[in-house]
Amino acid sequence: MQTCWIVYNGSLTDEKFIDQALLLQEAANKQEIQATLVKNYELLMDVQHGLHEKPDFVVFLDKDILLAKFLKNEGIPVFNDPDVIEICDNKARQYMALANAHIPMPRTIIAPKVYANFTIQHTGFYEQVLQTIHLPMIIKEAHGSFGMKVYLIETKKQFFDKVEELNGKEYVFQEYIESSRGRDIRVNVVGGQVVACMYRHSETDFRANITNGGTASPIILTERQKEVAILAAQVLNAEFAGVDLLFGEDEEPLVCEVNGVAHIRNLYNVTGINVGDAMISYILSKVGAVVI
Repeated sequence: MQTCWIVYNGSLTDEKFIDQALLLQEAANKQEIQATLVKNYELLMDVQHGLHEKPDFVVFLDKDILLAKFLKNEGIPVFNDPDVIEICDNKARQYMALANAHIPMPRTIIAPKVYANFTIQHTGFYEQVLQTIHLPMIIKEAHGSFGMKVYLIETKKQFFDKVEELNGKEYVFQEYIESSRGRDIRVNVVGGQVVACMYRHSETDFRANITNGGTASPIILTERQKEVAILAAQVLNAEFAGVDLLFGEDEEPLVCEVNGVAHIRNLYNVTGINVGDAMISYILSKVGAVVI
């Protein structure tokens, strides 16, 4: 019997993180894989001596990129690959790659590095940003999940207060898509195929994330929506991805972001589809099944 580790972050005590791992374990067990849930801190990254026991593969449900790279260096197939997790976890890097491949997305400017306790106000840089991406705009930190660390900026005072607050951090300025206010689509892509999707909507927040109070319902994608979601995942080499699509002009899909460690419980609740089934099947197609 093949073995796998399902790695998640043990320091996060919210039930949704262990729930995510349990859905993957259930999917693995259905395909006769011996799946063990492993907290990230339960694996000792002894770089000289390595691991004494190794699984056939790892499903990595965390952003502990150093651990993912350690496991890969141990010769274990890791899904998603650590490089994919890393680029998806850094929205600035992600947007550079998506734009380079001409993926449709809101206009984006990456903020320069400004060290904490220093400033570049009065240099003309921020005025140039305001002239290029008009208010209202989105300021989005490079690292953040569940719609957190994303700010709708409507006034110049909000703008200048926020950029000073973010000194020392990576972030981007992004065009605000008014036509998509409080609504988006989550598309889960596995191995270049759309597996499940849902429409998310909020009456109270510019973000549609369920964590921020949004609701979700089934949706049938257009061919263009499917195409954009699949291409976005492929550009980042993401074998598994949760692609968030905005509604642009005339409902043209725009990529909001690509999640390399996408949660699947809400999709399961809305669609009845456990994306983990497709993930495990795809992994087996890559690593091969054990022949007894």
